[in-house]
Amino acid sequence: MAKISITKIFTFDSAHSLPGHKGNCANLHGHTYRLEVTVSTQNGGLVTGGSSEGMVMDFGDLKSIVNTEIIEQADHKLLNDVYDFRTTSENLADHYYHVLEEKLSPLGVEVCRIRLWESPTSYVEVGQ
Repeated sequence: MAKISITKIFTFDSAHSLPGHKGNCANLHGHTYRLEVTVSTQNGGLVTGGSSEGMVMDFGDLKSIVNTEIIEQADHKLLNDVYDFRTTSENLADHYYHVLEEKLSPLGVEVCRIRLWESPTSYVEVGQ
């Protein structure tokens, strides 16, 4: 059986700066981030039994977790004040991957990929 996964897409607006960076990102600026979260069951198949039978995960449940753990923390915020690490897209995506991995693993759900777009033409991807 092929591995089955689902992806849910989110957007949020945040500002940040990268002090000491040699380019424009050293200055305070903002992005409309696009966050793509791809997950599968830990066995790569579908849920059997219960109200989620035939699904990897209910999209509404995934939305609720991502909104609580990421979007509400970052949307319309200065990311430098939210996180204690350098707020590059790479660091943000890696952080989001691990936050969701911790929340979803006990549910039998595996994070396959986090893709974080910081502009319409630039993204970072973290995954297995």
